[in-house]
Amino acid sequence: MRTITKVIPVIILLAFFMAMAASFDFGRPFQTAMDDYFIEHGQEQVGTNNIVTTIVFDYRGFDTLGEASVLLTAVLGVGLLFRRFSKGEEDEAAEEEDWQEVAER
Repeated sequence: MRTITKVIPVIILLAFFMAMAASFDFGRPFQTAMDDYFIEHGQEQVGTNNIVTTIVFDYRGFDTLGEASVLLTAVLGVGLLFRRFSKGEEDEAAEEEDWQEVAER
């Protein structure tokens, strides 16, 4: 009895997913006005044949620049966080701490 109570919801869920997948028209967007505009006017406005490159670098250039700067900042932060000191840098840091202790006295 317990097995049936576990199997029936799974079968209902699978039937729901199958019905949704069968009713949806995959690959066709609901609205195509913006897509058609970029395809028709992209080459004459920007001068490139690749529409994807045109959208990413010309129409949305500032957005792409912002994303790149966020990624650069994240990489630099992680790089500084996991940075290993060389022998000379460790000695300089230790000497600076010693001088700070002497100055506090």
